[in-house]
Amino acid sequence: MGLFDRLRALLGSFSPVNPWPAIDITLPGKRYLHLVGSIHMGTRDMSPLSARLVDKVRRADALIVEADIREGGSPFGFDQAERPLAERLDASSLEQIEKIASELSIPLARLDHQPAWQVALMLQAHQAQSLGLRPEYGIDYQLLQAAQANNTRVMELEGAESQIALLRQLPEQGLGLLQDTLTHWHTNARLLQLMIGWWLGNPPRDSHVSLPNTFAHDLYDVLMHQRNQAWCEFLHHLPPGRYVVAVGALHLYGEGNVPALLKNP
Repeated sequence: MGLFDRLRALLGSFSPVNPWPAIDITLPGKRYLHLVGSIHMGTRDMSPLSARLVDKVRRADALIVEADIREGGSPFGFDQAERPLAERLDASSLEQIEKIASELSIPLARLDHQPAWQVALMLQAHQAQSLGLRPEYGIDYQLLQAAQANNTRVMELEGAESQIALLRQLPEQGLGLLQDTLTHWHTNARLLQLMIGWWLGNPPRDSHVSLPNTFAHDLYDVLMHQRNQAWCEFLHHLPPGRYVVAVGALHLYGEGNVPALLKNP
């Protein structure tokens, strides 16, 4: 089953009363989760959030996010300088990066000595910005603002420092992540557009469209499956209560997805 079809199948499992991608799951011990498929950057017309979703945050015992990003900060600070990209990449990959950097007006010097994972994230961020997405309109950021306004407790599934530590531990400084970013460059753009439409009330409908995964198997296991398992362990140990849980929408489908792991621990 292709990526689009998995997203479409997941959408079909969402309650029709929610005009946003979400699924309600009840865990043993009177723990009620409203699991929201977030997008970390959004467009201006994705704000403000639905009043009904904000009300769910207000009535929740806690909002649970991957990381509390209200403090700001950037993952793009330089680690130890790496060799130039020309010494780390094949000619085709280097040419593609040069082309993308030119199209997005990124000085190549900003990328040349960064770890590969930082190059990948910077390219992805600029791609999102080129499509009109901004961090202040991201769903998780808006949910955090709603929690703050309503004095709702905020809990982290892992935190920003853990996320950066994971990226720094990737083999070859995240070269696989960079290669996947280049390989699926146009697919990533279509996924962003699909998710924007989803949050604006235009879910995917065309069952004939099929898109491939955007992670190689080993990378998917580290960045998606293992994290999903850790998050589900965290959620299964929550005290009784009602929780709004916001995770990247891509964690809600595919092998080892969060809803499936929660239902079948």
